[in-house]
Amino acid sequence: MDTMTTPAEKFAAAKRRAAHPVTQEFLLTFDFEFDAFQIAACQAVEEGNGVLVAAPTGAGKTVVGEFAAFYALGQGKKCFYTTPIKALSNQKYSEFVAKFGEEKVGLLTGDTSINGEADILVMTTEVLRNMLYAGSSTLTNLGYVVMDEVHYLADKFRGAVWEEVLIHLMESVQVISLSATVSNAEEFGEWLGEVRGNTTVIVSEVRPIPLYQHVLIGNRMLDLFDRPGQINPEILQREREAMRKSALDRQRRGRYNEPKERLSRSEIIEKLHHENMLPAITFIFSRVGCDAAVKQCLAAGIRLTSPEERTEIKATALKYTAHIAAEDLEVLGFHEWMSALERGIAAHHAGLLPSFKGAVEDLFQKGLVKAVFATETLALGINMPARTVVLEKLVKFNGEAHVPITPGEYTQLTGRAGRRGIDIEGNAVIQWSPTVDSAAAAGLASTRTYPLRSSFAPSYNMSINLIARFGRERARRSLESSFAQFQADRAVVGLSRQIRKNETAIEEILSNAICHLGDFLDYASIRREIKEVEVLLSKRDHKKTFDNRQRSRLESDLGDLRKSLRNHSCHSCNDREEHARFAERAGRLNRENEGLRTRVESRTNVIAKTFDQICQVLNHLQYIEGEKPTAQGKILTKIYTESDLLLTESIRCGLFDDLNSIELLSIVSCMIFESRSVEKFAPKMPSAKVSSALTEVISIWAQLEEIEVQYGVKTQREPDAGFCWIAYKWASGGSLQSVLKGSDMSVGDFVRSTKQLVDLLNQIAGASEKLRPNCREAVKRIDRGVVSYLMGEI
Repeated sequence: MDTMTTPAEKFAAAKRRAAHPVTQEFLLTFDFEFDAFQIAACQAVEEGNGVLVAAPTGAGKTVVGEFAAFYALGQGKKCFYTTPIKALSNQKYSEFVAKFGEEKVGLLTGDTSINGEADILVMTTEVLRNMLYAGSSTLTNLGYVVMDEVHYLADKFRGAVWEEVLIHLMESVQVISLSATVSNAEEFGEWLGEVRGNTTVIVSEVRPIPLYQHVLIGNRMLDLFDRPGQINPEILQREREAMRKSALDRQRRGRYNEPKERLSRSEIIEKLHHENMLPAITFIFSRVGCDAAVKQCLAAGIRLTSPEERTEIKATALKYTAHIAAEDLEVLGFHEWMSALERGIAAHHAGLLPSFKGAVEDLFQKGLVKAVFATETLALGINMPARTVVLEKLVKFNGEAHVPITPGEYTQLTGRAGRRGIDIEGNAVIQWSPTVDSAAAAGLASTRTYPLRSSFAPSYNMSINLIARFGRERARRSLESSFAQFQADRAVVGLSRQIRKNETAIEEILSNAICHLGDFLDYASIRREIKEVEVLLSKRDHKKTFDNRQRSRLESDLGDLRKSLRNHSCHSCNDREEHARFAERAGRLNRENEGLRTRVESRTNVIAKTFDQICQVLNHLQYIEGEKPTAQGKILTKIYTESDLLLTESIRCGLFDDLNSIELLSIVSCMIFESRSVEKFAPKMPSAKVSSALTEVISIWAQLEEIEVQYGVKTQREPDAGFCWIAYKWASGGSLQSVLKGSDMSVGDFVRSTKQLVDLLNQIAGASEKLRPNCREAVKRIDRGVVSYLMGEI
């Protein structure tokens, strides 16, 4: 059969190339063939459109973002590349430096600033939001913004930032949004079209590397599906046998025990090694569990590396840790960490020092570390694909309770499996236990998409910045264009349609309830009241919840109603019961409509109503006057922490004025810190002065809470003093070992909390001229040692 391209097809291909010369030039810089969705997205950018690309993890979405940077340079414009987390920003910065050259690329992550006026700037989304509100000169000549992992706008804590940026970016900026596969990409794209102008939606549901799902029962690894959508019958049979054994154990011991045949974490790694399924990421939803898994593998004597690989691993790890003080290495568990690395094994979680995490990521990407035990934070876009992903549970602790993972989370986690250009397939392995059944696994594995839901809600800082830029009325209107309101309005359309449908049905039903003797609806309402009182009497009799006087009053009411019913003109109608049936049906629909109208009311202008409530609090506290912020309001515009109002009120009250720099940072830490432990213990205080100031902060928070209740909002979380003592000791020059001694805080948490504190102190310095010298001194005191060490983060 002749497969040659026809002349017409050749002409069409040449025409497309002529229309998109930059795309063609960009394609030539790669040594692999692009997928159709990647080419289509790059062409849409070149045509001047905004683009939404929704594709599976590992499909190569970021190539489109890279094209935007490439295209911007050719146009003499700036390109910002935003990410949800600093680790991803650091990784993307390194990739762009390698691609475009160090002089053309910069990095801004709040606590890190490199080449801040470069043509290509990689940053966290919050940094861009803050630039927009400040009217930063860095925005000059901005032509393109790439929003990586844009589905993060569903995050209930930080998601609002993505919508703020999308709503308030200059109209001249083209936005390239990169998202995981979501089932409502068209809806999201339609909203982008409304707020950003022409937007091309490109959806790809094809994984470049096929993913095979397995269940590990005992030491047998079985395919989850024997054909599409059908659970392998052998799994069901083995599952029943294993459940019978577990049930017998439970009868004897009073609880489920893990099956005796269940492989340990180290045995699973050995099995994967023998079956050529490494490198693997095992997701364990606990930091302690990740560290324990590494120790189990070491105790089992597992060694996955050759002598040559061990030499390279050691050299890389030493490069990442070269600037860490020798006395700190002991505290960091360096020797145990290095020993595991050299065997090709590592943990990856937020409790690790960033340098350690950077080394693990680097070594895993190079194929030198073969087994990583990680928490789900690794799944957030970091480039660490594996051949196999292992899940030992399908539930995780969300901070409040143990809940099943969602199909979206499952897709994100297992999306790490399959390395493009290396593997021909990826593998997801679920370890069976009495709490992990095949039906739940199959449900997660077969749900390939999930909807994107907005979590947008106005904050004090957002509201006052918008008022400062646009005035109150225009600010209110801008919030009405949020994705949250767009989705709420969509829901209202459906609810309103149902209300109208019910109203038509009610009219038709009531036409059958017309009585020639009188008003049958009035008669029906008396019957309904009688029924309600009878039900109330019956319930209270059963529960014995009222006294004789209350019972007597209800019985009297019931007697009066029955008398009214007998005296009603419709009572003697021969068709009374037939009319009553129609009236009851109409009554049910009326009650349904009342509920639907309540739901419509709760969705109509919901964002603007919240904004109004926020403004009422700001008015009450005299932060705004008419259409403009007051002097105190201008301080609030520069404070971006979750406890924005609490911190600004503390500044207004002069609470920090008499504190030295160490006392100041100790107190301020209570507004960024959140204890991991659910149990609250009385924290140790460094001094009476700090203790007294903290008491005042809590008092201000309590007053603000009362005001918020009055106006129907809740934004300010309770201060947490769990970091005050540690921050104070570190600022006083204490060693890492002495600072962490006696606490359950990991080094990674310590570094992250201290960096957040540095960021907040810089915000205060920018907001208050009076506190600026102390804030800058405080930053110098804590931005040292492991906190200031950036190798491995960049």
